[in-house]
Amino acid sequence: MKRNVGNTDRIIRILLAVVFIGLYISGTVTGTLGLVLMIAAIIFAGTSLFSFCPIYALFGMNTCAVKK
Repeated sequence: MKRNVGNTDRIIRILLAVVFIGLYISGTVTGTLGLVLMIAAIIFAGTSLFSFCPIYALFGMNTCAVKK
């Protein structure tokens, strides 16, 4: 897999994952919406960890810095 998620994008995804998990654990968001947020948090954390987003690959997007 070729990297297509840049550092800024990774940081934003990690922060969103932490916020979503915090909302779910604190009980602020429950039910179906809580489950959807937890799934989104897992996806965000996974794509940040591997620096690869399948949706970006599908549309040919890349947020990585250009190497010189």
